[in-house]
Amino acid sequence: MKLFSFKVFALALALAAPASAFALDGRSVLDATGREVLVPAEPARVFAAGPPAATLLYTLKPEAMVGWVRAPRAGDLPFLLPQVRELPELGRLTGRGDTVNLEVLLSAQPDLIVDYGTINPTYIDLAGRVQEQTGVPYALIDGSFEAMPQAIRQMAEILGVPERGEILAAYAEARLAEVDALLEKIPEEERPTVYLARGPEGLESPARGSINAEIIERVGGRNVTVAETRGLATVSPEQVLAWAPEVVITIDKDFAAKVGAAPEWSGVPAVAEGRVYLAPATPFGFIDSPPSVNRLAGLIWLTHKLYPEQAEGDLREKIAEFYEIFYALRPDETQLTALLGE
Repeated sequence: MKLFSFKVFALALALAAPASAFALDGRSVLDATGREVLVPAEPARVFAAGPPAATLLYTLKPEAMVGWVRAPRAGDLPFLLPQVRELPELGRLTGRGDTVNLEVLLSAQPDLIVDYGTINPTYIDLAGRVQEQTGVPYALIDGSFEAMPQAIRQMAEILGVPERGEILAAYAEARLAEVDALLEKIPEEERPTVYLARGPEGLESPARGSINAEIIERVGGRNVTVAETRGLATVSPEQVLAWAPEVVITIDKDFAAKVGAAPEWSGVPAVAEGRVYLAPATPFGFIDSPPSVNRLAGLIWLTHKLYPEQAEGDLREKIAEFYEIFYALRPDETQLTALLGE
């Protein structure tokens, strides 16, 4: 992981920020690591360390965002509140390709840094060092799927918006409970085998246990990709053919458009039987990209794709409701059709 010079950062930040930006007024919270973090009573300028945190921050307190990790694409803008559409791209502190622009970050003058994702010694150490050497409180929240309702409440408490957090957390609990109720009726051996295809050739796939495949497994799909890594694996068409997945989920438009005519994929049951599904990705991905609360929309979508006969309710209405609750904008019928491809 590339880290910038924290000594230089601390000095520059101290010079750039007004004293009021770091006036911590006595509110102590515990983050997911058990660290005691003294945060502002009403954080007004919050920097998200990575994409999952940026998404969660947007859903809870968009007015506190100082920028995006990656600027939204043109197609994302209609699904985002007007006040965040033009926020600057700041880069990321954590994860692959950490690209934080120090000068831009300093000018943003954050009074709080939040991260939402993996909890391990590397991220814990990073959070502690950034906080110690900059004076900016840094809270780390568990980004695992099972911890989502608790994480929403915890982040909302840190941000000073517990009522908003309760609304989103209760929604998450309800959706997870619905999935569990559905799976109780479907024996494991009757649940579909699934291959998650990434990249224009569809030959990059998250192995079982990977955070990128977590949503597939949470909805009961049997991930066929077995590899030594718990991350992304590179596979061959022959291997996919041998695994014979009943469903292929992809996040790549190019692959989705051409796989049906590709001879090397023609023998895969999912392709032969027309069960290749392109996951929506606007303004945030349904599968991951990032692995944040946006995956709740993916949970709904996957339930209807994997269990079309057992899934209850109208998919379009459910997705519209999710967008309205989490993104504060309800898509119209035209937008829903473009989003879902149906």
